[in-house]
Amino acid sequence: MTTTSEIQSAVVIGGTGKTGARVAQRLTAAGIPTRIASRTSGTVFDWNDQTTWQPAVTGVEVAYVTYAPDLAVPESSTHIEEFVDLAHLEGIRRMVLLSGRGEPAAQKAEQVLADSGLEWAVVQASWFAQNFSEGYLLDPIREGHLALPVGEVGEPFIDVDDLADVAVAALTRTDLLGRVLEVTGPELLTFAETVDAISTASGRPVIFERIGLQQFSDGMADVGVPGDVVDLLAYLFAEVLDGRNQSMTGVVEEVLERPARDFTTFAAEAARTGVWS
Repeated sequence: MTTTSEIQSAVVIGGTGKTGARVAQRLTAAGIPTRIASRTSGTVFDWNDQTTWQPAVTGVEVAYVTYAPDLAVPESSTHIEEFVDLAHLEGIRRMVLLSGRGEPAAQKAEQVLADSGLEWAVVQASWFAQNFSEGYLLDPIREGHLALPVGEVGEPFIDVDDLADVAVAALTRTDLLGRVLEVTGPELLTFAETVDAISTASGRPVIFERIGLQQFSDGMADVGVPGDVVDLLAYLFAEVLDGRNQSMTGVVEEVLERPARDFTTFAAEAARTGVWS
């Protein structure tokens, strides 16, 4: 049974990012006053500067929280614990945390929230389809050659618009509280298959090449990607993409009462925007 609760105000931590911006847009469209907090927004928020935390959470009821660079990093659970304690003191009553599948450090941070005394939910996501159109994979796709240290492992890529709809449901519905909502797309695809789908949708040849982890890390460093991000990506490709997440869930369909969007549909819509031209 779907049950909603009246929300008077919200904050989106990471509100200029892939998921945060979409969540903020949806909350605002629903008439909920929403504060956007990030390193580049009017309300500045930085996980590495705790003086920015209190202004972000003061005077709001619910929070959607994304952690940068990723909950997979070891210090994330400590930051989340300190942030949750502050949010509790400032009157936040409900928090929804974005997490990743199969990441031990992320699961530790999830448990911190579950034990916090707040109303809570976790949106635990597979890899984003939009990483190919909005993230670090965009430039290689435009150049027609994507080289990654990953083989035939299948991943159920999630459309971030579906993820955002589930996150807003968790923020505004009481029947989803106390749950880890593991969201995936409706099919398993290898990275090579996603590149083929993008090539077909865009009408441009894009080649996928499997490379070694060291070659990948060196290449990312050579083009100026920060060292901590290179280390994080290397960890995700080497460990999280080891087959542990080769499964789909029906959470998107359960929560939204419609099917999750497949990668072919995502690629066709993204291609129409000209993002890969």
